[in-house]
Amino acid sequence: MSLIDDAALTASLFAVDPSGLGGVCLRSPVHPARDQWLLILRELLPVHAPMRRVPFNIPDGRLLGGLDLTATLKANRPVAQRGVLAESHGGVVVLAMAERLSANTAARLNAVLDAGEIVMPREGVEIRNPAEVGIVALDEGMSEEEYAPSALLDRFGFLLDLNGLSVKAPLIAAHLGEEILAARRLLPAVAASAEIMQALCATALALGVYSPRVSVLALRAARAAAALDERREVSREDAVLAGRLVIAPRATIAPPQAPAEPETAPPPVENDSPQDSNDTDAPAEIDPQQLQELLLEATQSAIPPGLLARLRSSATERARQSRSGGGRAGALRNAGGRGRPAGIRTGAPRGDARLNVIETLRAAAPWQRLRGRTAAGGTRIRISAEDFRVTRYKQRAQTLTIFVVDASGSSALNRLAEAKGAVELLLADCYIRRDQVAVITFRGREAQLLLPPTRSLVRAKRSLAGLPGGGATPLTAAIEAAAALAIAAQRRGETPTLVMLTDGRANVSRDGSPGREAAHAQAMKAAGLISAGRITTLFVDTSPRPQPLAQELARKMNAQYLPLPFANARTLTQSVQAATARETARAV
Repeated sequence: MSLIDDAALTASLFAVDPSGLGGVCLRSPVHPARDQWLLILRELLPVHAPMRRVPFNIPDGRLLGGLDLTATLKANRPVAQRGVLAESHGGVVVLAMAERLSANTAARLNAVLDAGEIVMPREGVEIRNPAEVGIVALDEGMSEEEYAPSALLDRFGFLLDLNGLSVKAPLIAAHLGEEILAARRLLPAVAASAEIMQALCATALALGVYSPRVSVLALRAARAAAALDERREVSREDAVLAGRLVIAPRATIAPPQAPAEPETAPPPVENDSPQDSNDTDAPAEIDPQQLQELLLEATQSAIPPGLLARLRSSATERARQSRSGGGRAGALRNAGGRGRPAGIRTGAPRGDARLNVIETLRAAAPWQRLRGRTAAGGTRIRISAEDFRVTRYKQRAQTLTIFVVDASGSSALNRLAEAKGAVELLLADCYIRRDQVAVITFRGREAQLLLPPTRSLVRAKRSLAGLPGGGATPLTAAIEAAAALAIAAQRRGETPTLVMLTDGRANVSRDGSPGREAAHAQAMKAAGLISAGRITTLFVDTSPRPQPLAQELARKMNAQYLPLPFANARTLTQSVQAATARETARAV
């Protein structure tokens, strides 16, 4: 089947059992095919089934429910309010921009998908509402660094990538609404044999899918497929379909090929019983081993070529980022009264802390009867100091990578191409990573800020294209200029990373006079500014062989020393990204 057929069939299966199948992750930017898929799903769902759209930054009170402030103040007693999940009971929730979903919100959704209800005490009232919903997560991530939380995807039956669909490709529903309603009524009576369940589990393990939830979701998809065909028993075709749609997109390894067995003549069949020859209408039993091989072969054939290699590299990169804290623009820091809201805390509105009026009223409302609200004969609300609630804000710091390129002498000239390529490779990810890059070059008697902090790839290429080389090495001036730029970035709340590309052979003093000993002493003193500022630094020794002067400067800067006699742009870029990830993790 084509991707269009799989997309239409996925909508039908999900419409039969939304809460049982958990959800569908639509990996696609804003695309007509995605809108068509959502429209088809809406037409397949029953008329009474709600379909609500939810933003990724929805607060917990609106998502799960909480205290109805207006009703509480009117009734003078706590009154609960239903959240979006409870209001969507029996229907579907469409989660926009799932790749930006916070870990806390994802954990709330996971708990609701597992329990099928909301049980939470909030503001003096216990909330207990049924919430059997299915979730459609719209993942608009442009790269593997932006993706929906893996714990949430583990509870989804389908991972559907629509990036390969053409804009002109029509997406047509595979079933009618009446067929979906009939399948919903038949679904509780559909059963699966032990051989089918064993084959699904064995196929998942053979393809490196070790989560038991995936096997359960595949079984539910097979039951939904049988119900659509008006059958009460899951067939091999249903199991193959479930393996292709549920297990194949999660495959991480290719199963080992079994060695070919030598052909042998089949043993003679003895027919001693005349009844066996006449019993030709008896149904053939399913061989479990043959069923597993058939299901594995069909599921493996649905995996696109090269997908397993990309999945392995993606999983490795995600694991590296989770250990190092990388993959994001910068450290997530407290931002006072600016940034993105990140919850509520108890406290007085002092300094730049902002009073959250609604949450303050929510905290005070349950206690009005005890505080004698009506004793004065008015309708004023009595608020105490412990009721004050202020909003917490988080702001992600930008990452600034400062390249300090030695453009003096023949040794530095050999590295200019690598420096240019590294800057261009970093800038190519700036739209996703939202970081900045600056370039400082030094030659002759001074250091020059060739490229101020920017995300513009065109501007970087234009600035680096005409960079000349040759002359003396004013290393002191370059270190001082880089330190000043990095410290200014720190004061703006950014996370700077310094990359020095030089052989460390200073031969010009600060005043422009020649002399290696004086120039090196001044460079060592300037290197102390880098260490005192606690600036993450990567010192790249561009000499054909590692130089003691460069190693001494790197130790003085408290920098990571990296001798690269055979450097290239990609190796240098990977080293810079690793250093940036360490700085991000340290700042957090």
